[in-house]
Amino acid sequence: MSTIIITGASRGIGRALAHRYAAPGVNLAICCLHREEDLRETEKLLQEKGAFVYAALGDVGDYAFAEAFAGEAQRLFGPPDLLINNAGISWVGLFSEMRPEDWDKVIRTNLTSVYNMTSQVLPDMIHKKAGQILNISSVWGEAGASCEVAYSAAKGGMNALTRALAKELAPSGIAVNAIACGAIDTEMNHFLTDEELLSLTDEIPAGRLGKAEEVAELAYRITGQNAPGATPYLTGQVITFDGGWI
Repeated sequence: MSTIIITGASRGIGRALAHRYAAPGVNLAICCLHREEDLRETEKLLQEKGAFVYAALGDVGDYAFAEAFAGEAQRLFGPPDLLINNAGISWVGLFSEMRPEDWDKVIRTNLTSVYNMTSQVLPDMIHKKAGQILNISSVWGEAGASCEVAYSAAKGGMNALTRALAKELAPSGIAVNAIACGAIDTEMNHFLTDEELLSLTDEIPAGRLGKAEEVAELAYRITGQNAPGATPYLTGQVITFDGGWI
């Protein structure tokens, strides 16, 4: 029986991830910031697939919530086998127009949340010398994006954290990897006009945006959940998933 924690799971990539891992006997702990109706709908659908589900509403960028959420998940299900840090937000605009509170929110949600959640699951993983952490990142963490400076900085930090933490935890048998997503068809990109979307698609060699379900399938394969006992030798990798775009 696997115990999996997924943040930002009410919609988009997070919901797709939860659906991919949901199966009879699987324990899933999911959360989101404020879309309670979507979260409860996701919870119901996962339960219909036979998973045991704990769903909570809160900000994983806040240490107190992360501690409470992870603590309750572990009380209900025991030590986690896999943590997927997916919670994230973007802020689009000129860096010169960004307010301190905007910067803090983007960094807290995209990067500080990774520290908050990872620090909660590591003691048990280290104790049993097993476990996996998967961070959902972005190609902008590698290439940088104009008018998304804070988001790029946060994802760049996530990528560096992934590589560094993987080295630190490899002796304990714990794998740490990331998926650097390109343009994925989720609400995060719905601010684009039809003309902008067409222009973006033209830049992608694959000729289309990626799908949240495709990210989830890649995550499932990376973590070896379809191959129990998979080796943790795959670690420290930031795997680009962008249709050849960047």
